[in-house]
Amino acid sequence: MIIVIGGGPAGIFAAITARITRPDVPVILLEKYNDLLRKVVVSGGGRCNVTHNCHDPRDLAKQYPRGGRELISGFHHFGPSEVVNWFAEHQVPIKIEADGRMFPESDSSASIVEALLGAAQKSGVEIRKRSGVVGVQFKRDSGNFRLELNAGQHLECQKLLIATGGQTSGDGLGGLDLAIDLGHSIQDPVPSLFTFKIQDSLLNDLAGVAVQEVGIKAMAPGLPKKGLLETGPLLVTHWGLSGPAVLRLSAWGARAMAEADYQFPLRIDWCPNLGRNDLDNLLTSWAADNGRKQVSQSPELGLPRRMWLALLQKCGIDRETKWAELGKKNRARLVEKLKTTELEVTGKALNKEEFVTCGGIILSDVDFKTMESRLQPGLFFAGEVLDIDGITGGFNFQSCWTTGYLAGIGMGE
Repeated sequence: MIIVIGGGPAGIFAAITARITRPDVPVILLEKYNDLLRKVVVSGGGRCNVTHNCHDPRDLAKQYPRGGRELISGFHHFGPSEVVNWFAEHQVPIKIEADGRMFPESDSSASIVEALLGAAQKSGVEIRKRSGVVGVQFKRDSGNFRLELNAGQHLECQKLLIATGGQTSGDGLGGLDLAIDLGHSIQDPVPSLFTFKIQDSLLNDLAGVAVQEVGIKAMAPGLPKKGLLETGPLLVTHWGLSGPAVLRLSAWGARAMAEADYQFPLRIDWCPNLGRNDLDNLLTSWAADNGRKQVSQSPELGLPRRMWLALLQKCGIDRETKWAELGKKNRARLVEKLKTTELEVTGKALNKEEFVTCGGIILSDVDFKTMESRLQPGLFFAGEVLDIDGITGGFNFQSCWTTGYLAGIGMGE
């Protein structure tokens, strides 16, 4: 018998794959809650960012702050192309968006959920909800794992997969807790893919303003001496800053930011495609050609008007000042603010439904050809319970499909 603990994407995909690989072996999936695939349901605002249009395994691996190197071989076997083909075979065509993210054509996560649950039912996977595991032991005499469930029942199996996500539960029910009981060590989990809490007058009344391209740099102990830099879209929120640039930065700096208690300086370059001299020349030329216009009429820098006015105010420049009146000193001040806006991060904010962690099972203890433990034969891992996490854009689901597939094949063999 094969038992899978965890009804998320990695667990269900592994259970389906194992059952198809060995249809003569019973597969039971245990989920301690009453609903399955909860992260899939809420992902991408309910659309489900299935994977990313990056098909070269080595390029794909570069999108993982942790675990990319270990995943390269698995991506060769089951990467984004195989994911797209699998869902197409289950009547869920996948589309590519301009930024490379991939979604079901239906724009509904329900399509993904229905395909997975339908495949599980068709293959013969037995799903038991409200079946939390409160204890597990390996019985050397029989070579079986003995599981104790929350209702007092016991199950035994020859192959056991832990695919419960990346958090310890504190009550002995989490997958990491079970892995520790079976002799594994873990890298303590901390949040990844979070947004920044910032209180600064620059951001007052700017909630909802989006800037298409910024450079954003975090300075904290444990990060590179010159800081950790990302570029991309930025979104101002009621509590601070979000958007793809912030989320990617938080993924790469997750552990260092946690050690800094989420308090560190942040520098924003609002014109990352222009050097200081180029920006100064552009403003000088703009002032010469538009001298009678007010500085509130901004040059073509890609900044929303509300953000431009806020930056002018931060520089102490009256919006009614004419460009011809700006002067070299104020222009230099404006260039400095556009290239280096200093803010202080004072905390993090999380979307609890899409919570991603940095940390988990130490990767050197897992055989990434089969996802089997190197310490305990018959024990397998898949998904976020491992010390693997990707940046935003469908990469975390891709690692679930890949490790779930490898684990399913490994258990079936």
